Amino acid sequence: MASNRGVAYIKPGVVEVQSIDFPKLALGDRKCEHGVILKIVSTNICGSDQHMVRGRTTAPEGLILGHEITGEVLECGRDVEFIKKGDLVSVPFNIACGRCRNCKEGKTGICLNVNPARPGAAYGYVDMGGWVGGQAEYVLVPYADFNLLKFPDKDQALAKIRDLTLLSDIFPTGYHGAVTAGVGPGSTVYVAGAGPVGLACAASCHLLGAACVIVGDMIDERLAQARSFGCETIDLKKSANLAEQLDQILGVPEVDAAVDCVGFEARGHGANAVKEQPATVLNSIMEITRAGGALGIPGLYVTGDPGGIDDNAKIGMLGIRIGLGWAKSHYFTTGQCPVMRYNRALMNCILYDKIQIAKATNVTVISLDDSPQGYKDFDKGAARKFVIDPHGMVSKAA
Repeated sequence: MASNRGVAYIKPGVVEVQSIDFPKLALGDRKCEHGVILKIVSTNICGSDQHMVRGRTTAPEGLILGHEITGEVLECGRDVEFIKKGDLVSVPFNIACGRCRNCKEGKTGICLNVNPARPGAAYGYVDMGGWVGGQAEYVLVPYADFNLLKFPDKDQALAKIRDLTLLSDIFPTGYHGAVTAGVGPGSTVYVAGAGPVGLACAASCHLLGAACVIVGDMIDERLAQARSFGCETIDLKKSANLAEQLDQILGVPEVDAAVDCVGFEARGHGANAVKEQPATVLNSIMEITRAGGALGIPGLYVTGDPGGIDDNAKIGMLGIRIGLGWAKSHYFTTGQCPVMRYNRALMNCILYDKIQIAKATNVTVISLDDSPQGYKDFDKGAARKFVIDPHGMVSKAA
């Protein structure tokens, strides 16, 4: 039997590369004729993975991680009509059937048929349907004709693979945060968080025509990365008064739009920067977004957090000042990004050189065996997007 290896979550703070089963065109005891087997070209470490690895979810030991996947089709099921062996494809992290009511409405992040526990599924993620993750050498992708985005020219795609690998999640997710916050030409925008999703969001704001994009974070290296492609920055360690800091940049203490790219492990600002305060970002962006503005919330919030600061936080119940948002007639958009809504258009932006998303997020290529160290470096706040290259194809393309 062909071999396969994958990155497994062992316990809080520990992952390791293990030998795992080679994928089959099967779902339990039935054939998966609508699926394909992919040879993974690139697969990325995500901040959402890091939440699990820190022990901040109920992820089980042995879970094979990874939901950001780009691959080459190795084998197709009998019912796959339009995807062919040898195609180079991007895999949306949302697993979607293409048949249910939500999929037909374009809400592929909350497909009703791929997770028995709740709407929505993803590869290698806790409570998201039990699908094997893609931080591996090979993986099964179901409903291939519906889910997969084929790159039109394989050689061109390999030449831009560092950018195109981000189509599986963080580029569409950052873009979704910007779109749902109402970012457009001439907008002023505040992006909370300069991790990979925050940087992708900031770059997306520029793509959408924002006049001024301001990124807040507490890690100097990440703030420097945001400045490297034209963002203004705010060091949240220095002051808890975000409106005052915005006023120094814009001349007014508010923005047109704000995006939460941090999520439930948020910390306080200023003197409270060392303390976890999970509602801080949501409350702060309501304070500084103009009346009638919108808040994009692609940052992850969970229903189960064993490491939560109190009993409410452990079930995702946070002290959000909803009265302020109501009084200002704010719009809120939460939840998984429906990747398929954006990935084709964003692919074209990459292929036609309208954006350099790999440069903005500081893509750093590592081997599968170096994945445990990649997780450690990412957890320390490295201003990098770690891209795993299990077969050496990304390095070869360079």
